[in-house]
Amino acid sequence: MIAPRSRLLFWTGMVLLPAGFLAAAVPPFTALCALAAAAFLVIAALDATASARILNGIRVETPPVIRLTKGRQGLINITIHNDSETARALRLGLALPVEMSSANEYLDTMLPSGARRLNVVWPCTALKRGNYALDRLYFESGSRLGFWAVRSSAPIQTEIRVYPNLAPDQKTLAALFLNRGGAGIHSQRQIGRGRDFEKLREYIPGDDFDEIHWKATAKRSRPVTKVFQIERTQEVYVVLDASRLSARELEEPGGAIVTQFERFVNAALVLGQAAERQGDLYGVLAYADKVQRFVRARSGKAHYGACRDALYALEPQVVNPDFDELCSFIRLRMRRRALLLFLTNLDDPVLAESFVRSVELVARQHLVLVSMPTPPGVGPIFSGPDPGTSDALYGQLGGHMQWHTLREVQQVLRRRGVGFELLNNERMCAQLVTQYLSVKQRQAL
Repeated sequence: MIAPRSRLLFWTGMVLLPAGFLAAAVPPFTALCALAAAAFLVIAALDATASARILNGIRVETPPVIRLTKGRQGLINITIHNDSETARALRLGLALPVEMSSANEYLDTMLPSGARRLNVVWPCTALKRGNYALDRLYFESGSRLGFWAVRSSAPIQTEIRVYPNLAPDQKTLAALFLNRGGAGIHSQRQIGRGRDFEKLREYIPGDDFDEIHWKATAKRSRPVTKVFQIERTQEVYVVLDASRLSARELEEPGGAIVTQFERFVNAALVLGQAAERQGDLYGVLAYADKVQRFVRARSGKAHYGACRDALYALEPQVVNPDFDELCSFIRLRMRRRALLLFLTNLDDPVLAESFVRSVELVARQHLVLVSMPTPPGVGPIFSGPDPGTSDALYGQLGGHMQWHTLREVQQVLRRRGVGFELLNNERMCAQLVTQYLSVKQRQAL
């Protein structure tokens, strides 16, 4: 594609317009003016024809995968191949998605003479977590006389993965990530005896009767005691609700408005880092009307990347959660006893009843803790600021009724061995990690 540049417009005004006025004002100069105008048009046409293939031999290349963090400036690396090795000014254009911003509308660069390859970077900032694709890169160069802009494009296949920004949540857990000397969260002191069987030994006076291994005692004709050890590696799963109620809006610690599911993803990844520090295995499970993502509990840097890749592009769906299918999936796929941390919403009475009925299937084998963000305005009456108007008073009464309903759900779940807690939005990650460390210390798992 070829397009006129400002130089062509300038010289058109400098040649054709004076020639036209001169021909109209002085008829004897008509032929000379026509000859000058024709010569200018021929030169412009020859410049366009000679420069039509000026971009031949120029190829562009971008990485197949680019990883960015939401809210942080990142770089898109572009490699330009110049087979002709001639010096040339080049302007690049990239059609970024609306979820990404850049201070540059285009990027000007200069291909040096004798160089077949040039690397440039395009700075940009991702505004939203997700997966985006770049399929074409545009470039432009001037013609030999500068009258025309020769434009072309090249197909590219680049996937941009925008991961959640955990820095604001990590600031609330500075002790966890600054583990130096006597500061920081270290492996927790565990209360009571272990639960993992280690070995058998001879009976010692004072051993409890529930520690005696009766089959070995009958076989050896003398008392034999079981010895247990502290669990060093346990499985921890964060179960995220990606249904319609998770699309509610919350305010991030930085002030941005995001969905509840965005906060759930951040909390799950922060908890994964805490579990890694404690030496446990961790995994994630996301569900809506069916199981969307499942990463089995493991450890290590590569596994953390797998959990992050499983969640970064997931968005809440406008469907009701299917707790029956979820609990059946957990029962069939998770054979080993594990800590299940549910991040969901139970302020809908119908969904709460369905969850209570379904969770009994997994609570018999696993330790289940349910956490829910506190809805705005929900709390005991008169626990907030004094109501200034009657409307504010009725609003507090409505919030108290919702809080009372959630307290009843908490009591029902407690009778089934399931913990339930309301989380503060700004301290969600810290409260979730505190729950996990409390379980570790009490050996409740």
